[in-house]
Amino acid sequence: CMNYMLPLSYALGNFSVLAVGIWAIVQRDSLDAITMFLAGLLLTVLTDIIHISIFYPSHDYLSDAKRFSLGMAIFSLLLKPVSCYLVYRMYRERGGE
Repeated sequence: CMNYMLPLSYALGNFSVLAVGIWAIVQRDSLDAITMFLAGLLLTVLTDIIHISIFYPSHDYLSDAKRFSLGMAIFSLLLKPVSCYLVYRMYRERGGE
């Protein structure tokens, strides 16, 4: 997000899911918050794949900062299924079916 290589929608999508995640952590008894967080995580997995695949630059235009930024975006994408699994377990603990 700091290198401005990916569009603003990438940053807004991930930061909004982060905000819903904070809401889900603060309200431990709310099933709606954790459901919205899980749905947002699943949606951002799809949108992250689309953003990275469309806006990935050619090798000639990759500086070290852009390479690091893309590496962190891909690393975040790889960690999201683990986060989805953990959030799903929290959903089940809170009474979700």
